[in-house]
Amino acid sequence: MSVVPRSDWIKLLELQCDWGADEALLDAAQDRRGQSAPMARVAPVRATVAAGPTAVGGPAPSGAPIGGSIDLSGIDTLDALRAALAAFEGCALKRTATQLVFADGAAAAQLLLIGEAPGAEEDRIGRPFVGPAGQLLDRMLGSIGLDRGMVRIINTVPWRPPGNRTPSEAEINQCLPFLWRHIALVRPRAVLLLGAVAVRAVLGRPAPITKIRGQWQEIIVPDLNHALPMLPTYHPAYLLRKPEAKREAWADLLALRRRIER
Repeated sequence: MSVVPRSDWIKLLELQCDWGADEALLDAAQDRRGQSAPMARVAPVRATVAAGPTAVGGPAPSGAPIGGSIDLSGIDTLDALRAALAAFEGCALKRTATQLVFADGAAAAQLLLIGEAPGAEEDRIGRPFVGPAGQLLDRMLGSIGLDRGMVRIINTVPWRPPGNRTPSEAEINQCLPFLWRHIALVRPRAVLLLGAVAVRAVLGRPAPITKIRGQWQEIIVPDLNHALPMLPTYHPAYLLRKPEAKREAWADLLALRRRIER
């Protein structure tokens, strides 16, 4: 990871104060200038993505993808995954969206962010999180010394639902095999789940985001041979509507930063 320019520190401190970070959380100051290098890319194991993830110590979540007709065993690169999604006709959202919104950021990243679905601006440009919520997300990442070039950003559903509505359970399930494969190809050290839709899709839990945010979850993802830590937090769009929740989101970001540094 690169070092945040000195000229940006005042802006980052102002952001943290706006979010309620008005007191020290550690006994001693931390030198954040020395950053670790990005994780090396490891070739994924070829396997069929037909089953959903399994929570460590529990049964498979109810949000696991249905059916087993999508065989992604031959998908070994992100470019091939993008091509497979572009050719996929199993989700009706593709026919109403302007274009596929695949991903943004680094191909091999320590941190993967999963959002809900593209909005109007994302649908027009073809990149996730480029509207007002995306601008806030950039500030959130910057507050812990990250930027889009260091992380991978995707959505649960890669096509915009009409009218920016919440994607249905069926639409989420239709796209989930591609989501699992995306995670397996990136092989991050941690995943940040942005909002209730991402939490329900990936963890299979209908619990309100206010109840589950900030609690690390260990999930076994298809094609990975280890449990992957995932942290639910608020979606940036929610924070724009509920600025009083920014203090909790800031605590989540600090926990995320500590986990990545370990």
